[in-house]
Amino acid sequence: MGEEELAAVEKAALVNAARHGGKAEVGAIVGRVLAEHPELRTNAGLVAKEAAAAARRVNALSAEEQGRLVAERYPEEAAPPEKHGRVGLPALPNAVKGKTAFRLPPEPSGYMTVGHAMAFTINYLYKEQYDGELWLRFEDTNPRKVLPQYYDSFRRGVAWLSIEYDHEKNVSDDMDVIYEAGRKLLERGMAYACSCDEAKVKKLRFEGTPCEHRDSSVESNLKVWEELLARSHGEGTYVIRFKGDMVSPNYSLRDTNLFRVISHPHPLTGDRYTLWPTYDLANAVEDEICGITHVLRSSEFRNELQQLIRDALGFRRIEVIQFSRFNFKGTPVSKRLLRPLVEKKVVSGWDDPRMPTVDGLRRRGIIPQAIREFTLQVGYTKTEHEYDWSILLSVNRKLLDPLSKRVFFVPEPVRLQVAGAPRKAVTLPFHPQRDLGARTVEAAGEFYVPSADIRGLKKGAVFRLMDLYNVRLTADWPSPEAEYAGDELVPDSKKLQWVTGSHGEAKVTVPGELFLEGDVYNTDSLKEVAGYAEDSASGLSVGDIVQFPRFGFCRLDSPGRFILAG
Repeated sequence: MGEEELAAVEKAALVNAARHGGKAEVGAIVGRVLAEHPELRTNAGLVAKEAAAAARRVNALSAEEQGRLVAERYPEEAAPPEKHGRVGLPALPNAVKGKTAFRLPPEPSGYMTVGHAMAFTINYLYKEQYDGELWLRFEDTNPRKVLPQYYDSFRRGVAWLSIEYDHEKNVSDDMDVIYEAGRKLLERGMAYACSCDEAKVKKLRFEGTPCEHRDSSVESNLKVWEELLARSHGEGTYVIRFKGDMVSPNYSLRDTNLFRVISHPHPLTGDRYTLWPTYDLANAVEDEICGITHVLRSSEFRNELQQLIRDALGFRRIEVIQFSRFNFKGTPVSKRLLRPLVEKKVVSGWDDPRMPTVDGLRRRGIIPQAIREFTLQVGYTKTEHEYDWSILLSVNRKLLDPLSKRVFFVPEPVRLQVAGAPRKAVTLPFHPQRDLGARTVEAAGEFYVPSADIRGLKKGAVFRLMDLYNVRLTADWPSPEAEYAGDELVPDSKKLQWVTGSHGEAKVTVPGELFLEGDVYNTDSLKEVAGYAEDSASGLSVGDIVQFPRFGFCRLDSPGRFILAG
């Protein structure tokens, strides 16, 4: 294990102890580390050994010391989630404390998005509130869509959000159980084998007319079923359809598909199966297996159909709370719209800072607490709503403010020589209220200031170099010069950012909305601002978030390159 992985073990142990009465649990540490570093799954024994050692070290500390260390080293983890009285989340119907179960059911066909993050947060907060169980359950029954990196994206995102689930499973692990459910539906006359082509099925469903296979005998249906399991029929030849209501105004109830043949290897099960269940059947069966009591999900899913399937199989009824999708202005969260952006290289990847993926948000500098607070702030509703990024970014800035060092950055700089300036060493705190340290800067009359600030000033104007001294312009734009004008604060004087001749080059990427009205790609959605940063910025590590005063909070993405977090 490398230093990064060992540091992850230490962090997981300390955070787990601080949140659970001062005693870290080895299993929880291992779970979090493997979620963050899935490449270690092949060496889980070593991870467990290191986790046990870290737990012993951390558990030897007092609860006060644990809390202090978390606040000092990992301030983003310092505030534990509240367990009661959450604002924005109403009480659940028929929820009994200690007897509830919830699920996070992603389809691993793309990367985790902010919509997933918010829905998962809602489920997790209810799990905590009602002392329930939580499942991370991968709905991976379409082998053409699922890929290993998508599973890892959700594990990584859940760990980043500090969502602690109790169980993890893949629906593809339960194929034999789902086959039993399919056979029962056929035996009970609630499903049938159909060989109609797709166009014919679509036409008949639109007309509300059943096809000739609907009245096939149970025996003939079971014969086809066995043949499908034996791979005697290829893709597109047969499907198993649920016997619903062909004249229902709800088209999803008009004899929808339950199983279809997909001749494509699955990343986890290989070629073991070719007869795959559809989402609605798999969900109904899995909710029964997992003992789910409450389903909280977006309203695009078909609850009425799943309930009919549950009833046909004699399963328990469960509470289903549906809400509108978490849509954001100018940025679709649908994988159908996001995938082409990646494939056509319109964006740099799934972690492009313009993308609404969790990887994109994290790279941009949005912290997990902002997702949680924003989710609680907006709650959930059945009414379609499009959220503005500015609200989430505002929440993020509020949370970053007490945690982030202030570092001087001059965008689009212009040189300013100050005549008569005293040579001065000034000590500047990294934060105006909190003790985040300080740095000493040697000022000798040579400065760089933002061209946008000085362009509008005329000869004779007096302004202050922030936290240093006053200067008076002796020559204005485009070749500004100045002279020293004293140390005393001048009321209402303009304050300018500055760096000395000793500085480093820095570039800030400014993400914008990916789309204008409709599906029109915004060619101006990514801008770059070049400038100079003070010397202390060279001591930052990738991932650090600082505030560039009068510019914004920025995350160091790579040496010399930042991304605006808001």
